[in-house]
Amino acid sequence: MATTVEQQRWLTPGVGSVGAASFFSDAGHEIATAVLPSFLTGVLHGSAAALGLIEGFADALTGVAKLLGGPLANDPARRRRLATGGYLGTALATGLIGAATAVWQVGVLRALAWTSRGIRSPSRDALLASVAPSHAYGRAYGLERAGDNLGAVIGPLLAAGLVAWIGIRHALYVAFLPGILAAVAIGVAAREASARDSVRRERPRFAWRALHEAGVIRALLPIALFEFGNVATTLLILRATHVLTGHGETATAAASLAILIYAAHNAFGSVVALAAGRWVDHAGPAPAFAAGGALYVLAYAGFAVGVAAWWWLLAAFILAGAGIGLAETAQSALFAALLPDRLRGSGFGVLGGVQALGDLVATAVVGILYATVSPAVAFGYAAAWMAASVVATGLLNRRRQASR
Repeated sequence: MATTVEQQRWLTPGVGSVGAASFFSDAGHEIATAVLPSFLTGVLHGSAAALGLIEGFADALTGVAKLLGGPLANDPARRRRLATGGYLGTALATGLIGAATAVWQVGVLRALAWTSRGIRSPSRDALLASVAPSHAYGRAYGLERAGDNLGAVIGPLLAAGLVAWIGIRHALYVAFLPGILAAVAIGVAAREASARDSVRRERPRFAWRALHEAGVIRALLPIALFEFGNVATTLLILRATHVLTGHGETATAAASLAILIYAAHNAFGSVVALAAGRWVDHAGPAPAFAAGGALYVLAYAGFAVGVAAWWWLLAAFILAGAGIGLAETAQSALFAALLPDRLRGSGFGVLGGVQALGDLVATAVVGILYATVSPAVAFGYAAAWMAASVVATGLLNRRRQASR
């Protein structure tokens, strides 16, 4: 009976607070992301090229910060400070964008916000592993991913209402508030982890040999293949907008409908992440990860064909949302289970670096193919990477069975 009760109590205040932190933080910076194009071009009179440069540089910094922040998160005390400080730094830098009077100031603040976001990620993931029971890593990381995806639904909706109510600049100021709530929430998890952690000090190091011996390199093979096909959702929105515009919709109506469908993508991804967590805890991360890749293959096939019907595009977006909900939950749970606590920071940092590099390359290549060849070829290229990740997951499973 004691074991049953213990296994039912996986949703501790610490686990729940990490999910809440992801929800609040994502809602806050999604407000800023939704408003930023209008603020930069309409208020500060910047160019679309400046917006692209700022966003591309910020995304690249996120990946570097994840990689460098990993070894710092190996130490339990330091990871708690980094997680709390990272959420606070993201909130402050995001809110201060509203006070910017020049494009370069927006660039600096966006870079600071995204660097804070990147450096906190390995600490947050390692922190979650330290407060979640090992039999419920899937559910814990599924809850965290669900919170992140749900924030991506609420944020743009709040942005639309705030812009109409108080204007663009003041909407950016308000984006600071959810970020502060995120910092408070992660502080709850930090306190719970502090009560559980043993007293030890870990010096910052990547520990490549130890990570390799733990099986990280082998685990990264299917993940890297997946990420090299994981394009930014902005390209999915662009494809939907072009398809709808090319078949009679006005540009405004097509853009509005595409954004609403994108919101459904995030909402569905949130629900699937919760279900994926239970599946991972029951069957392990490999089946859920492979299913995520397979769903992306179907989604990209839908975008490649490009049927000009809202229900077709909605189905493609939902398939992609389900795919990311499955795959991201499986990836995080895999690394939490694979590594001891003293290596989790480094492991999650390497995972974040691979994800960022893969996403950057995937989006760049697919964007070039989209513009110079055809959308069908572009999404076919991305689908091929996803199919390869599914095959690699199967090969790893067979190799593992053969070694037993």
